[in-house]
Amino acid sequence: MKLTVIGCAGSFPGPDSPASSYLVEAPFEGRTYRLVIDLGSGALGNLQRECDLRDIDAIALSHLHADHCFDLSGFYVVSKYHPDGALDRIPVLAPAGTGDHLASAYGIDEPVGMTEQFDFRDWQDGGTVQLGPFTVTSVLVDHPIPAYAIRVATEDHSLVYSGDTGPTEALVDLAGGADLFLCEASFVESGDNPPNLHLTGAEAGAYATRAGVGRLLVTHIPAWTDRAEVESDVKTTWDGPYELVTAGSTCQLP
Repeated sequence: MKLTVIGCAGSFPGPDSPASSYLVEAPFEGRTYRLVIDLGSGALGNLQRECDLRDIDAIALSHLHADHCFDLSGFYVVSKYHPDGALDRIPVLAPAGTGDHLASAYGIDEPVGMTEQFDFRDWQDGGTVQLGPFTVTSVLVDHPIPAYAIRVATEDHSLVYSGDTGPTEALVDLAGGADLFLCEASFVESGDNPPNLHLTGAEAGAYATRAGVGRLLVTHIPAWTDRAEVESDVKTTWDGPYELVTAGSTCQLP
């Protein structure tokens, strides 16, 4: 399993990174299977540096805030109007109503919306689906709109992505024993942080410790947030290997 960070800026694209998007790859039936997790604002450009968009097999959207899903509109254009012909229809796992929401945001008034390009499938809280070599499990987390944390596992390895969430026990169970825990840390402990929205680095580290993960990858830090302070917060609750990810960083699990 290989993880590539396409974009990791929190809440909006930053000067050094698009908003949230992650490419997960693994061997499957003699080729490489490619799953994109989130496709936030500005991510589609960076994604094309890593692979041909025609080689994307599936997309998983954690929730419907713009910084996690709006570049599916650009992918729709590529899929429908590619000069070599329309791309194959691919599954998009996402919260209920995603197809209508994104078609409306793009301005499509046709009854079919984006469904000729994308096979929209609703997340189920605690549900599991199979995508190529990946067993994908979703759990509802704590955010102002329906949002899901996602576990992606092969026979040998596992990655858990928190999506956007406030503190929730759901992360401990989902991340249990994962090789990689890709966890948001949008807030700092010194801030006057609103509830039910995001995590601090200390909270991300605490969940990583309780879940017994192999490596903590801290993400979704907004451009206006001091990364050094987030890192200091992480160190108060986590003493294992970690990284504050940047766009283009990779992690390979053998």
